[in-house]
Amino acid sequence: MKIFNTLTNSLEEFTPLTKGVVNMYVCGPTVYNYAHVGNMYPVIVFDMVYRYLTYRGYKVNYASNFTDVDDKIIKSAIELSVTEKEITDKFIKAYLEELQGLNCLDIAYRPRVTETMDSIIQFISLLLEKGYAYKSGDNVYFRVSKVEDYGCLSKQRLDALDYGKRIEVALEKENPYDFVLWKKTNEGITWETPFGVGRPGWHTECVVMIHDIFKGKIDIHGGGVDLKFPHHENEMAQSKAAWAHSLANVWMHNGHIMIEGEKMSKSLNNFILAKDLRKEYSSNVIRLAFLKNQYRAPLDLTKTTFTECVTINEKIENALKQAHIEIEMSGIETGKLKNDEKINEIMDNDFNTPNLITYLLDLVKELNTKMRNNTDISQTYDKILLINSILGLTYEFKKFSESDKEIYQKWLKARTAKEFIKADSLREELVNRNIL
Repeated sequence: MKIFNTLTNSLEEFTPLTKGVVNMYVCGPTVYNYAHVGNMYPVIVFDMVYRYLTYRGYKVNYASNFTDVDDKIIKSAIELSVTEKEITDKFIKAYLEELQGLNCLDIAYRPRVTETMDSIIQFISLLLEKGYAYKSGDNVYFRVSKVEDYGCLSKQRLDALDYGKRIEVALEKENPYDFVLWKKTNEGITWETPFGVGRPGWHTECVVMIHDIFKGKIDIHGGGVDLKFPHHENEMAQSKAAWAHSLANVWMHNGHIMIEGEKMSKSLNNFILAKDLRKEYSSNVIRLAFLKNQYRAPLDLTKTTFTECVTINEKIENALKQAHIEIEMSGIETGKLKNDEKINEIMDNDFNTPNLITYLLDLVKELNTKMRNNTDISQTYDKILLINSILGLTYEFKKFSESDKEIYQKWLKARTAKEFIKADSLREELVNRNIL
């Protein structure tokens, strides 16, 4: 299996740190509002990665966080005269409902920043002791100059950046690129620490949560490409400073979200909330729209994309519905196939879901042909189900009673015997029962 590693900028053979086990962490949302489609892209991409690695036999320990302390959360709490926890609990609940609605699997860990604060404070103290952090004014900063290869993940050269535009400049910093680990504030939720009252900087939170859960280097760290710099770069720098490792073996990043060829933003009035998209399209259609794209490429969500995915979904559903009837009514044994070499070949090449969907449609054609020709459909049917499980597509069909099966068998016999009047009558009964 080969995965594109952002750190090395190349496809690499994937070898877990512990045989048979994959530890994976994906940056989660800041929960001050309802999730938008940009939040959902990494969710669906890494749900697919989780599903495929599990299909390949790995035990996957998957973690994704909630950032539940942030200026936007505090501002919203003040405006509404409620606590920050009331805000974050509301939007965490809504977010998890969106994930369930998009058929995402449950994962092992969902840490919150506010529940990790003791570890964050200890971590900052460690960086201060080791000289990688310093207190200046009322804040604590990280010294990027002490990390020799800072910029290796994002391929940023510090001397090439226009820090007056790209990096927030604070006079109390030793270096414009140094970033805040702890900032003093009297507004909103705060914590008392040896280095002052305040709350943590964003870049420190994930690295601590990863260490808290996994106690060391992980196999895969994922997120959107917009997090590559400075967030993931700063996470890696802190890990190297504290524990002398790069935090993750493989860094995976999904591409940007576009809406009809333009970057999604509130100013362009093309900002789409996940809950609104789900009102318009089924979870299958949304997942197909997201996974029809190579995950590292920008994803352009257009009306055409969704129209195509509605058609794809209908083709899969119609074929499976007919196959389900044939399998249930005729007692065909299915579920024997647990692995398919063609699926492996496609997906072992950096999770190539566009080609997997092409293969799925080829199998749908094959299934339809076999049903028309009355040949064995079990293996083709099982391959389709395997792919659906990796893509996270679900279809529900009617459960048949013994009476249903009896009428269906009589209908088949009447057709074979060319007893057309009887066959038509039985067919009408099957239609009334929502079988045909």
